[in-house]
Formats: sequence, C-alpha cells, structure tokens
Amino acid sequence: MPARSAAQQKAAGAALAAKRGHIKKSELKGASREMEKTMSEKELDEMASTKRKGKPEHVDSGS
Repeated sequence: MPARSAAQQKAAGAALAAKRGHIKKSELKGASREMEKTMSEKELDEMASTKRKGKPEHVDSGS
C-alpha cells in the first residue's frame, strides 16, 4: 500500500526504523507509534519506499 502523503511516508519510515531496531520504539510519536504496533515490516517497507515527488505534505483523514 503506497503512502498517500509525504507525512505518511515519513511516519512509515520512522516506524520501520524502530521495528528493525535502528531507533528506540520509545522515540516514536503519534502515527509512527501506531504504525509500528499495527503494521508488518513488509507493509511499512512498501509505504516508506513510496516516492514523495508530487505527494501533498498532508491528506485529510476523511478522504
């Protein structure tokens, strides 16, 4: 599942780093903390590897 915004892609990257042990899980905040808990490493990798070019910084949660 590709990221819909740059912010989502960044949060997935942080969650993936924590899941792989590169950063402490306690350093995560907000969306990245939830992503780390609920998504698999494969899902996070797919979302984090999404290109940011042309993506908005944020997307409304209602869309």
